[in-house]
Amino acid sequence: MSKRAYNFNAGPAALPLEVLQKAQEELVEYRGIGMSIMEISHRSSQYEELNAETQQLLKELFAIPDGYKVMFMQGGASTQFATIPMNFLKSGQTAGYVLTGAWADKALKEAKLFGETKIVASSEADKFTRIPDLSGLQLDPNLAYLHITSNETIEGSQYQAYPGTGSIPLIGDMSSDILCRPVDVSKFAMIYAGAQKNLGPSGVTVVIMREDLLADSPKHIATMLRYDTHAKNDSLYNTPPVYSVYMVNLVLKWIKENGGLTAMEKRNREKTDLIYQAIDGSGGFYRGVIEPGSRSIMNITFRMQNEELEKKFAKESEQHGFVGLKGHRSVGGLRASTYNAVPYEACKALAEFMADFQRRNG
Repeated sequence: MSKRAYNFNAGPAALPLEVLQKAQEELVEYRGIGMSIMEISHRSSQYEELNAETQQLLKELFAIPDGYKVMFMQGGASTQFATIPMNFLKSGQTAGYVLTGAWADKALKEAKLFGETKIVASSEADKFTRIPDLSGLQLDPNLAYLHITSNETIEGSQYQAYPGTGSIPLIGDMSSDILCRPVDVSKFAMIYAGAQKNLGPSGVTVVIMREDLLADSPKHIATMLRYDTHAKNDSLYNTPPVYSVYMVNLVLKWIKENGGLTAMEKRNREKTDLIYQAIDGSGGFYRGVIEPGSRSIMNITFRMQNEELEKKFAKESEQHGFVGLKGHRSVGGLRASTYNAVPYEACKALAEFMADFQRRNG
């Protein structure tokens, strides 16, 4: 096999090699049925079995308590930004948002199209270099829900602990950090995530929802944009993204075989520590963007003395087999996305390249 690149792309992102090999092995014929998984009917017993198994695997790995529904939807997290207020923001209520960066801001902008919103906490004044302290949060009882973005992919910040919201439903966008560590799902009324960072390829969006939220789905919105449509039909109301769900299934099995979420967190911390140590030990040659207490174990953002040096770093890194280290176009700088499937060896190689680049350019 040709040498695989060190893939630090922010999404679509690295997939485990074992998962890709299994998918390759089953691509033409899935489990002896004479067809590819991409060719079978979503009404077939084979797909229904895969659909149920994938939901069950997610419940098991993420320790999802009873009383929650797992749904596979389409349209990415960006569609959820609008679907959430459409379903849950009723007249006379306000939707609460914590503003932590670009993705939280996008979610807020969509909600504003449907009703009253309120920024409950924000780190915008600090240029989104930290997650706001929510430990003493006092919430208006009239809030329809509180929305947070668990991990800001662009800025590189991540919640270290989630707020208690009492009777106010907590909704979390976990697109870029779902399954990177154990989470107390019972704190949330809803968790959602586009698959293309930690769960599989793009095309499917996972929604985990407390069942009581489904009881009062508004009847005036489009059928496909109502959560109860997908819940009642077990995510089979229309043709699902069959291949994406299949890939999520393989990724979940890979996580399970590799020790589950406790092992994933340990591994993620060990590998990201290598890169953070390269930044912190560089004497200012590299500068971390995010305050240490809010640093992400999924997206590591850093800067250098000037943009010319950053461009040189990005160009040379590509020549050494590293992919995706340029920062997001909206903020510049450099970023290494270290999702579950990015191996320790890739992070070690990056830390060594960073030290070598500093020796030659410092």
